[in-house]
Amino acid sequence: MKVHILGASGSGTTTLGKSLEQRLGWKHLDADDYYWRKTNLPFQIKIPLSERNELITKDVELYDHVIVSGSMVSWGKQWEDVFDLAIFLYVPPLIRMQRLRNREIERYQKLLDTDERFRSNSNAFLEWAQRYDDPGFDGRSITTHHNWMKKLKCPVIKIEGDTTVEERVQIVINQIHKNHSQ
Repeated sequence: MKVHILGASGSGTTTLGKSLEQRLGWKHLDADDYYWRKTNLPFQIKIPLSERNELITKDVELYDHVIVSGSMVSWGKQWEDVFDLAIFLYVPPLIRMQRLRNREIERYQKLLDTDERFRSNSNAFLEWAQRYDDPGFDGRSITTHHNWMKKLKCPVIKIEGDTTVEERVQIVINQIHKNHSQ
């Protein structure tokens, strides 16, 4: 079974993917690991689309049961029919943005305090993430995600609100069991 988890930055896609990996023993792949080159300072150099798709395709095909977290709407039409189940996470903007601010501080406090360029990049990221709910924003947005979910050839579960990780895990596991019993 191939599962895809998508949502806004800060909605908990990676956390849910890791939790499902631990609970189910399935392989979790994070789209960020294929989108960004590994550098000392993360999230600085993007991997070209063709290379990114080649790498993640190989890994997705390697496992019978895989969970891919992160937005893949701009990665190509081929991803519309790869998954057996998609999970869309939506967290209210105030909660999500506070999570992101906390994460930036937790990960990069020293750099945020000492490096003006890094602080500027962090602020630009937060401004970009804030626009997720803006219907006129043509980047990674709720509108883009809703449009993409309509194209998916698999069932989509929508989990909305500030639910716990355990609640999310149980919803997904229940759906997986439901899919297997049909």
